Amino acid sequence: MHPVRCSLLLAGLVLALSGCVSQPAKPGASAEFQARSGSRVSGKAMLSDLGSDKLRVEVDARDVPPGEHGFHIHEVGDCSAADASSAKGHYNPTGKRHGHHDKAERHAGDLPNLVADAAGTVKYSADLKGLSLKDVTGLSLIIHADPDDYISQPAGNSGKRIACAVIRGL
Repeated sequence: MHPVRCSLLLAGLVLALSGCVSQPAKPGASAEFQARSGSRVSGKAMLSDLGSDKLRVEVDARDVPPGEHGFHIHEVGDCSAADASSAKGHYNPTGKRHGHHDKAERHAGDLPNLVADAAGTVKYSADLKGLSLKDVTGLSLIIHADPDDYISQPAGNSGKRIACAVIRGL
């Protein structure tokens, strides 16, 4: 085969195959955490649609007390109260009981707990089934003081709200 024709064929093959490689999700919303209930938490969340009714939530936060913390989407995008009570309860459009994020019987806003390392840093990523950006834009994200036990009603016994962030489209 002629070298030019071979190069063109190879270039075409590379282009065709590059369309098969999965592209990273593009952020479609963000949320800046504000410290609440006397904490010093700060940071940001990025949210991206993954298609097929799936949402990725990524968190980069600092000054979070070390250990595991309840993390939820709340029904109101309002972080004005000193204790973040203005964000109301968990996002629950179908009226289900609080539960584990991988179970069918749960609030739509029930997320996996996040973990802060010994330095208080959080690097978190979760892919959530049954949610999209259009569902959550304008709502809030809450980091709680304690881990969610995924059982206790109505909120998993996850304690006070130590950070709040309103989800805003980009």
